[in-house]
Amino acid sequence: MTRKPTHPGNVFLEDVMKPLDLSITDAAKMLGVSRKTLSEFVNEKASLSPEMALRISKATNTSAESWLNMQQKLTLWNASQHEPTNVIPFPLPNVMEG
Repeated sequence: MTRKPTHPGNVFLEDVMKPLDLSITDAAKMLGVSRKTLSEFVNEKASLSPEMALRISKATNTSAESWLNMQQKLTLWNASQHEPTNVIPFPLPNVMEG
């Protein structure tokens, strides 16, 4: 994977909030979270939590898993940008024996 995956906060902002003309304040109230919490999420300062994924899924009639999958792809991509170089592979058992 070469291209950085899109942050789920950006997807929520562009695909949910903007088309519905929702402010951060209004959307936060509807989700039952603080304005600061939602602002940090949509401005990509905070990762998506499982709790927020559940809140968004209930509010948008989508699956929490789909939102968490976006976050997981982004988190893994970020980690892959700093892959450890000091890992020694485990010796694999010879599956051809027997």
